Amino acid sequence: MSNSDLKMASDGDSVDLEVEIEDNAEEKEVAEQNGEVSTSSEPSSKRKPRKLNRQHSKENPSVHTGFIHGPRSWKNSRRSRNGHGRGLPKKGGAGGKGVWGVPGSELLEAYEDVNDPNYDYENLNSGDIELKVVIPKVSMEDLKKKIEPIMLEYFENGDTHEAALSVQDTISLKFRDIFVQIGIEISMDHKPSHREMTSVLISDLFGHVINEIDITKAFESLLVNLPDLILDIPDAPTIVGNFIARAIADDCIPPKFLITAKVKSGEKNFQEAVSRADTLLSMKHGLVRLHNVWGVGGALRPVKYLTRQMTLLLQEFVSSGDIEEASRCLHSLEVPHFHHELVYEAIVMALEANSAVKEEALCKLLKSFDAAVLLTQDQMERGFLRVYEDLPDISMDVPLAYIILDRFVDRCSKQGFLSEVVISKLPSRGRKRYVSEGDQQFLKTYKIS
Repeated sequence: MSNSDLKMASDGDSVDLEVEIEDNAEEKEVAEQNGEVSTSSEPSSKRKPRKLNRQHSKENPSVHTGFIHGPRSWKNSRRSRNGHGRGLPKKGGAGGKGVWGVPGSELLEAYEDVNDPNYDYENLNSGDIELKVVIPKVSMEDLKKKIEPIMLEYFENGDTHEAALSVQDTISLKFRDIFVQIGIEISMDHKPSHREMTSVLISDLFGHVINEIDITKAFESLLVNLPDLILDIPDAPTIVGNFIARAIADDCIPPKFLITAKVKSGEKNFQEAVSRADTLLSMKHGLVRLHNVWGVGGALRPVKYLTRQMTLLLQEFVSSGDIEEASRCLHSLEVPHFHHELVYEAIVMALEANSAVKEEALCKLLKSFDAAVLLTQDQMERGFLRVYEDLPDISMDVPLAYIILDRFVDRCSKQGFLSEVVISKLPSRGRKRYVSEGDQQFLKTYKIS
């Protein structure tokens, strides 16, 4: 059979197939019009949906008018291939090898498998757990451990702003009264200058860090605890009374606090502290004077004031002989760099007195101060050397100054607290003698070479 015969046969078959399809379609339409339903057991043939052209497929290269990508680009492309895509990645970017899902989708998973070894039985979503607010209990010792470093650092730098920031970061609002109470107790163990700094701190923090209620509660607690405080600080009632009076003068608490406090307790120390504050406030110009209730700081005091206080200290010691009281007064002045003035005034007092009893008393005082290290060796030497320098002027008022000083230095050197520098530099005034005519026979002739 020739090729032309095969072609004619195939054309004939295709024509018969088309005629048969058309006949079947006409019969189906007639049956539908007559209401006949086909009950044949043969399943009706499913009509395949029309296959759309893939815009980015290698099967339809005719749609591309430009550059045709290679097979690998088709393989790795995440764009939709159904022809209806918007150019977005498949599965929202969660598709592809080694991808477990959209980033963050693990946080949105609502289903949890109970059989999972990592299943959390205390999960909040299970519904059998109830949360309650728990406020930890803070003891007084824990608060003191937090407050003490703040106060000690403030005593070193004197910066109230830094102290305020530390209190706001460390101490909660409901413990601010404890902060005031412990701060005052710490300052009671320190110098009067530190108590003055504590009063300034309370005044500066008032209004934005602490309030009137906190300060009132603190003073009430201090008044109640006075029997315990007085064991370590004998003058605790006086100090607490000074703090209360100073707080009233600084407008931190109202004056009616004293009126209400008087009727709360009849304890002796309690009433003593309240009476002390009431007395300070009742003085003439009391509110103005309370700004110096703790005195002026050592380095801020004028030199004349310090000299006067040291002179009074020496006079009181000569009359009473109480070394312990003299030591306390010298320590309260807080001027260790100015202690050479005490040595100077003691020596001048001994020269002016010209009394062996006073010389012995003053020598005993200087020895006790040296033994207690209240007077350093440097301050002792400086005081004696100052007297040596001013001795010509002192001798104008005290003619026997050289003789008395020689006797006093000898007495002190026997006590063993003078250095060799002080003893070696002791001045001596040469004696001038006018030779008369009858004394020439007693003079020795010297050959001047």
